[in-house]
Amino acid sequence: MIIDGPVSPVQQRNLEVHLKAKVIDRTGLILEIFGLRALTREGILQVELARLMYERSRLVRTWTHRERQRGGKGLLGGPGETQLEADRRMLDRQLDRLRRDLADVRRTRGVQRAGRRKSGKPIIALVGYTNAGKSTLFNRLCDADVLAKDMPFATLDPTIRQMTLPKLGDAAVIDTVGFITDLPTHLIDSFRATLEEVLEADLILHVRDRASDADTAQKRDVEQVLERLSETMEVDLPPIVEVWNKADALSEDKREALSLNIQTLEPPSAVLVSALTGDGLNALEDQIESALLSGRVTVDVALAPKDGEARAWLHENAVIEAESFSNTGETLISASMSLKDYGRWEARFAKKV
Repeated sequence: MIIDGPVSPVQQRNLEVHLKAKVIDRTGLILEIFGLRALTREGILQVELARLMYERSRLVRTWTHRERQRGGKGLLGGPGETQLEADRRMLDRQLDRLRRDLADVRRTRGVQRAGRRKSGKPIIALVGYTNAGKSTLFNRLCDADVLAKDMPFATLDPTIRQMTLPKLGDAAVIDTVGFITDLPTHLIDSFRATLEEVLEADLILHVRDRASDADTAQKRDVEQVLERLSETMEVDLPPIVEVWNKADALSEDKREALSLNIQTLEPPSAVLVSALTGDGLNALEDQIESALLSGRVTVDVALAPKDGEARAWLHENAVIEAESFSNTGETLISASMSLKDYGRWEARFAKKV
């Protein structure tokens, strides 16, 4: 029996006794699906961490039939630890190991992000409700062949490919796991290594299924997850362009109404497309370039020899347009960066250089 909602361990036990059947709540079902979709080592680690965190909270239900074990020496030996305590300790050891492994994953991803940023390529992240068409759009933009099926969580492991923009040239595009309503807390925590890619991007493409009756509610759910990530990691969200997908599934009147709606947005921040047929992709590429170009700032600085930290930061986080040396020994740098990185630059180095 599957229940679309949270079920406490005691409630689950009582239902199973009464119904004489296994009971799975919403989180348990999501974890089952995640377990089937995870293919890479990182995905498997993240799913395993979420599963153990979920199981740890339900040990009381699992071990209510066990009696307290004896402990100590002799006739006066006191009661030992319960099986519940032993299992909890075992799970805690496994959780610590998984957290260490995922910390290594985060460090590796950080190095990879620094390499992409150093290359000067813009970074674009696709987000959206599960089954909104992110992977289909990803394949269209990048000429890729990642799995794109009409099923929840078809994409679990993040995929990075390259697309070519008409003016800016090459850009890195990241396909991410789909969001859902009331995404459990420990799932967000477990997938933090993956979701960090979204906040480090120069631009977010929020893919929406405009043919869905629940489109408005799904948009709100995605925005809530992004806001929570931003608050947890204390990082501002990158600029967002909405991709109104599945235009091919809309009536002619609905397409015209949405097209008129887009024209009223200031600034234009949405594009109506069909990832399945390719309609609207040229307009989307133009919108992506416009958003990336409008969101960049050029900084011209003269750095003294003591400002090595600032110079290293610029080389790691910005695109160096020009670099030369003055007669006085200063390093003259002209660098362009996103508004997000400009805020970080100002906060860290404005008073030092």
